[in-house]
Amino acid sequence: MSFTGKYELQSQENFEPFMKAIGLPEDQIQKGKDLKSVSEIVQDGKKFKVTVTTGTKVLKNEFTIGEESEIELLNGEKAKAVVQMEGNNKLVTQVKGMKSVTELNGDTITHTMTLGDLTFKRVSKRI
Repeated sequence: MSFTGKYELQSQENFEPFMKAIGLPEDQIQKGKDLKSVSEIVQDGKKFKVTVTTGTKVLKNEFTIGEESEIELLNGEKAKAVVQMEGNNKLVTQVKGMKSVTELNGDTITHTMTLGDLTFKRVSKRI
């Protein structure tokens, strides 16, 4: 199953408490919570390019499944992580004490990030 495509954010849960937990300033949280977000994913075998555009902020990450890469986190910090593929539709990584799971089901991507007992969930649909 290929992740390649453009996906528009449909809903998100726990945005504000999660962003506070990772240290995002309050003004950025308030600005970001209602902005439209579009994710573009290009998959070439085990190589991925992910671009997330939220308002004027663009977050770009490139990684290869099973290899260490430097990724930019939601708070702008960069960290090394290894992304693994589970089955043919799930990307999983652990970075800075956070677990990130991106799951593709048909035209819907569910991205869940867990930090301690706090879970942030985003659901996006292919456009």
